Amino acid sequence: MALPTAEALPTSAVVQPRTGRTRLTRNERRERTRNRLAAQGGRRIGSHVLLLIMAIYFVIPIWWLFVAATKSTGSLFSSPAFWFDDPAAFFTNVAGLFEHQNGIYWTWLGNSFVYSFVSGTGATIVAVLAGYGFAKYSFKGRGVVFGMILGSVMVPLTALVIPQFMLLSQYGLINTGWAVILPSLLNPFGVYLMRVYTQDSVPDELLEASRIDGAGEWRTFTTIVLPLLRPAIVTVLLLSIVGTWNNFFLPLAMLTNPETLPVTVGLNRWLTLSNAGAGGEQVWNLITSGAFISVLPLLLSFLLLQRYWQGGLTLGSVK
Repeated sequence: MALPTAEALPTSAVVQPRTGRTRLTRNERRERTRNRLAAQGGRRIGSHVLLLIMAIYFVIPIWWLFVAATKSTGSLFSSPAFWFDDPAAFFTNVAGLFEHQNGIYWTWLGNSFVYSFVSGTGATIVAVLAGYGFAKYSFKGRGVVFGMILGSVMVPLTALVIPQFMLLSQYGLINTGWAVILPSLLNPFGVYLMRVYTQDSVPDELLEASRIDGAGEWRTFTTIVLPLLRPAIVTVLLLSIVGTWNNFFLPLAMLTNPETLPVTVGLNRWLTLSNAGAGGEQVWNLITSGAFISVLPLLLSFLLLQRYWQGGLTLGSVK
């Protein structure tokens, strides 16, 4: 009985003698490619729609704040919420903001800068040193200590304010800037982030090569490790600065002197007076303008520092 030859078989069923794979016709390959591209296109459209929805969700509050900063107190509640009433009123609101109560808004804004910069820098230094130590050094109790630090991430910051108030009041630090700075110097999430990033971006072989070449631990850390950690350092710095800048309950509990308040608590005082009705001064236009101006430094910080996030894992290593 004669066996069928390869020419007698259908083209789509011809089997390659070596690989054993079915050889597809040109039309079938085109059809598979068309189906794969269609599936990828569908997933791409879905992801773009989701990103668009998320972008609108996050942009709407900023847009409303920008629009509200261009309105007077009367038009703030009568004109359309998401559109301008008189754009020229923005400059009038800003001028009134900087003159209200002898320009105390400048003091609040300066306090926020000082608290955020000092706290963010200190928290970043502590996170970098602690994360590097946990990642590259072995010592007794390392797992227990790191577990305690990681567990503290689950504790709400507001739950720690009262114990911190009682502790700092014993040293006479209440109603001073240190009452806001000292509790903000430890960022447990920053320590965790630095440890994970250090484990992935700093090879142990690189440290051993540096030690063999005669470099000490401090020189190895400053000349080799820090350039490699630059993206993570900028991330922790921004998160720490933003966290201190937006912190409300801690300075509200620690500070009572108007000259020491940050901008968040200061604007809340004006909000309390405006909510008092006829017995309080209506400064809603100044509150919205002040809130909008207080957001600008954070936006500028992210725009100016975002390029450092793209530094790569091997930046600054041995050439």
